This record gives sequence, structure tokens and C-alpha cells, in this order.
Amino acid sequence: MSVRNTFERLALLASDTPQAQEACGKLDDVVDWVPLDQADAVIVLGGDGFMLQSLHRMLDSGRVIPAYGMNLGTVGFLMNRYRDGKKLLDRLARARSFSVAPLIMTATLQDGSTEVHCAINEVSLLRETRQTAKIEVSVNGKVRIPELSCDGVLLATPAGSTAYNLSANGPILPLGSNMLALTPISPFRPRRWRGAILPDRFEVQFRVLDADKRPVAAVADQRELRDIAALNIQIAAERELTLLFDPGHSLDERIVAEQFIA
Repeated sequence: MSVRNTFERLALLASDTPQAQEACGKLDDVVDWVPLDQADAVIVLGGDGFMLQSLHRMLDSGRVIPAYGMNLGTVGFLMNRYRDGKKLLDRLARARSFSVAPLIMTATLQDGSTEVHCAINEVSLLRETRQTAKIEVSVNGKVRIPELSCDGVLLATPAGSTAYNLSANGPILPLGSNMLALTPISPFRPRRWRGAILPDRFEVQFRVLDADKRPVAAVADQRELRDIAALNIQIAAERELTLLFDPGHSLDERIVAEQFIA
């Protein structure tokens, strides 16, 4: 017999698109909604981008609760199908939970300052100008590629492996694989290097070479920092997030299905 979720207090977040706002209005009377900081779980209306924003909002607040998304965007990889609110509470009760650990990025800028941000999908390094980026790649403090000439490079979680990572010809990683995808973006040299799959207990370091002439930006999901000198990236297991999915529409199933799309 399956265990049913029991959430007593629910919050509702909706993107500012007309579709999401209309759906939000239809849910006004379904539940006595509470503010996010008082809720046991949150319903998210929108697309993958808005789900990422909502998860980062919780990470930034230090209070993380399970999130159940309904897709009113484009792809909806992190979301469930949108249906009207009549069966919302029953769907929520039967939903299955999946844990997702984000990356934590410590960025050192060229002026010597540092910033720390989390990424649920990936951390990317991208050239800022027409000049090819040159980046030193290290794993656990050991230099693996002294000079990677490329448009950029990224480190993706399993949850993010079907996003930008897949577009850059990186591997799809099943949830629970405890792996990270290290993927170059348009590499020039080493010409034959196509990336690596690493245990998620490993730390990855990037150092920008010739930064004055070849400036590089870093992007942690939707947050961009410019003029990067170095990055240190590792899994933040203590900041684990919980996503809720309808039975048969789990993130695991979506990751498997993505590998059979022609």
C-alpha cells in the first residue's frame, strides 16, 4: 500500500505569464493558502525557469520545503502536467518525492572579491568576447587539462544533465547515479576531449588563463557573474531539495525517456 503525503499548510507560487496567472486565480478557493515561509509544501505554476527561481528562493531563505510543479511553460522537465485544481490535493497526496542536491559555486573575481551561489542544473563558464576562452581544469586539486581552449565549459548535476549539458553534447545522467557531467562547450583544444563523468563527491576547479585579454563569465543556473578569475564547485548535500511528481511522471522516467527521443 502506497504512503500518502500529508501536507497541512500549502503555499502557491505562479509566474507572471498570463497562463500561470489565470491558473492561479482558479486555485484561489481550492486551499486556504499560506505564505511560503509558513508552508509545509509549495505548488509552483509556470515552467522550468520559474521552478528554478522558486527553488533558489527557498535556498536563499534557508528554509526548503517540497515543491510540486504544474507545467504552464514550454518544456516542463521539472514539472507535472497541468490539470484543473479539482484533484490537486489528491495528486499531491499521491505524489512521489525525489531528492536533488545542488552544486555550490565559490567564484573568485578578477578584483579579488568572492561570491558563493548554488546551481540546481549546472554551473557554466562562458567567454565574454569574441576571443576564445582559455581555462585550466582541475579535479580534486589536480590539474587535468592545463589549457582548455573553448567557448566555455560546464558542470551539470543529473537533474540538469538534460538541459544545457545535453545541448552541448554532454551525457544524460540518471538520478541517483551520484555523478556529475563535466562538458566542454565548442572545444578547440584539446580537440578530441569531449568531457568527463565524475563522482559527485569530487570538487572541480576552473582557473581562467589570460583573463585580461580573454574575459570569462560564470552562470549558476540563472545567476551570472562577469570577469571570473577562478571557480571552485562541489555538491552541497546539506542543501538537498525535494521535488514531487505524479506516479508515472517522475524525473527518473523523464531522464530515461529523453535518451530515446530521435
